[in-house]
Amino acid sequence: MKRVLIVKVTSLGDIVQALPVVADIKRAFPGVEVDWAADEAFAEVVHWSESVDRVLCAPLRRFKKARRWGDFKAIAASIAELRAYRYDFIIDIHGVYKSAIIAFLARSSKRIGYQSQDLGERGAAFAYTGRFGPRPQCNAWHGMRISAGEALGYKVEGPAVYNLRLPEPAAAPFAANSAPVAALFHATSKDEKKWPLPHWVAVGRELAERGFHVVLPWGSEGERAEAEQIASQVPGSTVLPKLSVTEIAQMIDACALVVGTDTGFVHLAHALQKRTVMIFVATSPSHCGIEAPFRSISIGDGHSVPSIAEALEAIDYVHSEPRAVAMQHGSAAA
Repeated sequence: MKRVLIVKVTSLGDIVQALPVVADIKRAFPGVEVDWAADEAFAEVVHWSESVDRVLCAPLRRFKKARRWGDFKAIAASIAELRAYRYDFIIDIHGVYKSAIIAFLARSSKRIGYQSQDLGERGAAFAYTGRFGPRPQCNAWHGMRISAGEALGYKVEGPAVYNLRLPEPAAAPFAANSAPVAALFHATSKDEKKWPLPHWVAVGRELAERGFHVVLPWGSEGERAEAEQIASQVPGSTVLPKLSVTEIAQMIDACALVVGTDTGFVHLAHALQKRTVMIFVATSPSHCGIEAPFRSISIGDGHSVPSIAEALEAIDYVHSEPRAVAMQHGSAAA
């Protein structure tokens, strides 16, 4: 096998969590080239992967919103680039119309997608010449790895490997001699996923007392207002300026701790191997959560609001050494 195309178009967190599929394929087939098709809005994230050989992108989301001629021409040009190579396999791990169209336009006789009941949009089935097996009984991220392995005939082994390398920042995000930085990602794409502002204030105050410099990123004016409200009650905290996706990633990489709701940047923090706590209020931690022993943890059941105490316990966990935690558990058992 010489070349494979992965299709995962959006969004930030989903793309980040799909990247280990590339490392799996390259481990199973040394020397294979793996390309990736994504929306232009998220292409820079794929470019950070050292495992991806070629990133194909088009302004699909922007064209849908504005319908500008320039975006249409960019999409047309991207189709020519997409068809520059013939692929041994195309693996669509997105499963909606736009990803299916990309798979269909690319040159391959083997286009693999989800079974109809597992598709995000059932009409996407038109593009596929083969299907993955039934959706595995595991979280979505490991499930993508298993599905790709089924399609290409290898067994998934070991932890997820992201192979991310960020571009060097123009200047260090924080002073070298500053206190350890804790970023609080309080903002979400949907109101029902929000954790209450008083909870953020309580956690921020506790972190400040522990010697952390608490920083608050934001993406919209409403989010900035909420960040300022939290910061006004957390001593020494900072509301960050408006940052690009790359700048936020570089900021995360300089942090000692990231706490946030189920959002793409918190998934990125996990992929960058930062100590990370993800808070679930209205989405499923068993389906979309993160977990790495003593480094990343998800809290909440997806149906209720996790308490402040749960968040602080999770922070203690990701900052604990395995041996110390084991001794605590042993003492409790005794």
